[in-house]
Amino acid sequence: MSAVAALTGRCTCGQVRYEMTAPPMVVHCCHCTWCQRETGSAFVLNAMIETERLHRLQGQTVEVLTPSASGFGQRIHRCPSCHVALWSHYAGAGPVLAFVRVGTLDDPGQCPPDVHIFTASKQPWLNLPPEAKVFREYYDDRAAVWPAQGLARREALLPAIEAWQRQRTSGG
Repeated sequence: MSAVAALTGRCTCGQVRYEMTAPPMVVHCCHCTWCQRETGSAFVLNAMIETERLHRLQGQTVEVLTPSASGFGQRIHRCPSCHVALWSHYAGAGPVLAFVRVGTLDDPGQCPPDVHIFTASKQPWLNLPPEAKVFREYYDDRAAVWPAQGLARREALLPAIEAWQRQRTSGG
């Protein structure tokens, strides 16, 4: 992604506007069947960012809990009027990390995918570039996938993510 001060985005009707005040930590192109079903498309493109760096500029979102393969669900923030999904929080990091739907950015071209995941269920007619980082499922080695700045920012978030996980598993 090119260096920009902030990336802005919105829902389709324009009631909700937001900004990302830093580049994403990593951009996933997920080809899993859950994402295909939830988006009505062949994949979803998510820009992962610290929730504290994601700010609503206008309007409110509604949070919708949807099922997920993990069994813990994901919390999708949608426009209350046009119902477009703007970002979500998955159970692993909870409210600490947001997964912004790249297609809702004003300039989605600023966030090409760093990696393609769950390509075992990729649509057969979709051809990925030969230089793309591609994984049949998820990946274990973040250092081989994530940009250096994303790795450093994730490291700084680990205490908050671990606290969230402890809270979730203790039922608190």
